[in-house]
Amino acid sequence: ETIERLFTVYNCTTHPIIAYLFFSCWNKVNDLGADIKGGGKSSAAADKVVEEIRAKGGKAVANYDSVEDGEKVIQSALDAFGRIVVMYLTPSLLSHPISDLIHRVHLRGAFFVTRAAWSHMKKQKFGRIIMTASAAGIYGNFGQANYSAAKLGMLGLSNTLAIEGRNYNIHCNTLAPVAGSRLTETVMTPELVASLKPEYVAPMVLWLCHEQCQENGALFEAGAGWIGKLRWERSQGCVVRQKNQPMTPEAVRDQWDKICDFTDATKPTSAEAVGQKLPPSTFVFSPTQCILYALGVGMSTKDPDHLRCVCVFLYERHEDFGCLPTFGVIPAQAAMMDGGLSAIPGLNIDFTRVLHGEQYLELYKPLPTSGTLTSQATVAAVLDKGSGAVILLDVNTYSGDQLICFNQFSVFVVGAGGFGGSRTSDKAKAALPPPKRAPDVVMIDSTTRDQAALYRLSGDWNPLHIDPSFAAMGGFQAPILHGLCSFGFAARHVLKQFADNDPSRFKAIKVRFVKPVMPGQLLQTEMWKEGNRIHLQCKVKETDAVVLAGAYVDLHGASEASPENLPQHGALQSELVFAEIGRRINDSGSELVKKVNAVFAWEITKDGKSAAEWTVDLKNGSGSLRRGAPSGKADVTLTVSDEDFVEVVQGRLNPQKAFFSGKLKVRGNIMLSQKLEVILKDNAKL
Repeated sequence: ETIERLFTVYNCTTHPIIAYLFFSCWNKVNDLGADIKGGGKSSAAADKVVEEIRAKGGKAVANYDSVEDGEKVIQSALDAFGRIVVMYLTPSLLSHPISDLIHRVHLRGAFFVTRAAWSHMKKQKFGRIIMTASAAGIYGNFGQANYSAAKLGMLGLSNTLAIEGRNYNIHCNTLAPVAGSRLTETVMTPELVASLKPEYVAPMVLWLCHEQCQENGALFEAGAGWIGKLRWERSQGCVVRQKNQPMTPEAVRDQWDKICDFTDATKPTSAEAVGQKLPPSTFVFSPTQCILYALGVGMSTKDPDHLRCVCVFLYERHEDFGCLPTFGVIPAQAAMMDGGLSAIPGLNIDFTRVLHGEQYLELYKPLPTSGTLTSQATVAAVLDKGSGAVILLDVNTYSGDQLICFNQFSVFVVGAGGFGGSRTSDKAKAALPPPKRAPDVVMIDSTTRDQAALYRLSGDWNPLHIDPSFAAMGGFQAPILHGLCSFGFAARHVLKQFADNDPSRFKAIKVRFVKPVMPGQLLQTEMWKEGNRIHLQCKVKETDAVVLAGAYVDLHGASEASPENLPQHGALQSELVFAEIGRRINDSGSELVKKVNAVFAWEITKDGKSAAEWTVDLKNGSGSLRRGAPSGKADVTLTVSDEDFVEVVQGRLNPQKAFFSGKLKVRGNIMLSQKLEVILKDNAKL
């Protein structure tokens, strides 16, 4: 009756695809024909269903294999119909003295049949799977521990298949039905069995099978004509661990009410981690930390150029004293080191399987040599690399209200892939191969046996770099050097060879970590100069093994890096906004060019005098930002004071009021100025 009603509704005589889909819901009927206790075997149950389908005009074949013989079950369907489209898995066995048989029928049976069909569904880029769970598995039921465990296991299987099948148009959902059947007619009254007809559940199954249904990874209950969807909730919870203090059961007890408070509860999903912010971290430091870092990445008075090194990086009283630019990773890594990643909903990370994959650092202002820096980290993307997952963590570091630097940590979690997510993201800072020619410069530097012990004092306390027994658990013969230590060595080599050890010339660095370095080994950095970009590759001299690949350092030109051109304390506030605009163009310039298609020129004034000019080109190539007037004609030129521009960006000054009051002057196509929202929105968060 259900099939006939659906045929009428969907007019299957004129919609053969839908008709085939409905028929294929039943076209392969598998039933051992066991009794309600799991014993015996008969073809009667399966044959009866096949007869009903054929009587309604459908096509069906019976199969009497065990569901543990999944390959045989699926092959018989392929032999008869040529493809497998939908699977409705509802193994039946309510009671048996052997608990293992319960799991074999329900959980293992569902697994083996699904595994046999999976490759066929992937190949045809379509599949619908419905697992049949039970309220006993969701809520528990007295005396059914074995059955409840098996049924909830089917839900876990379904959730994972939904993730893995997403990219192949394979959807998997779970249904917990309440229906009268030969298994329940002995415990229900005839009236109750009649009110819980399977016909009141079948339409839900049919819809989940339909190609138009895009539901995936969901859990439903159905019975007697009622259908409901279930979802999880998570309390806001509470962090009970204090920095540098042991976590205690008393701390858990004292925060128990907050842990269990579902006010403003969240609803966790596998993709909810993206966009989540980690708790802000604070880094307080003095010149001691700057010097300690410089020593940790190989700076030494033994260097032939030691006078310059001592003056700039190792002697706090010198007038030119400053930080090595790569010190910018130290305050940023605190956001991750303090356990912030574990607080992100949707990120279930085994920290023993975490590797540092890549690193990007960009400086917007010279690093201070002391003070308090605050870092805000955001999960930019979670990528599925098959053998693992990559978490892109963007970290902005501030000194007061000034954005100092930006880091992107690429963290690889071994074994966490295969969830069906994207393999790439336009938010990722790409590694770049070096030119195909001999390097322009090669520099060899020695690490000491104590290099890791020294570098870890800058804040990376991972025992992998100091404890031989911990290193052995990771498969290493001895503690290894920090990847970010090699990172610092390489950046220092570029500064020495191409920037005369001038930290103000440094703009950005990107590296991919390939293999570990053992303390005491020689590091060989090969460098290629391409304009203001220095490509580099770092090897272990003794083994010729590449340890840093796809790496480069971007430098400011000598004139750009002069003191008068660098943002200083008390300089233009708008520098911060343009630095952020530049980063956004680097991240998604091509997309912005498509949306905006215009060249904007800014004339920034201060105290009534011209203070700076900027050109934002969102018409050519993948977009660009540069200081100075445009080389050609701008579509729109905006003249505004430094203070008023920041007020507009932060939303405290209405741009229309600024225009009509004369604070903002616009020349050219004034309508195009409305598109500035695309690149200026959210900048108030700075």
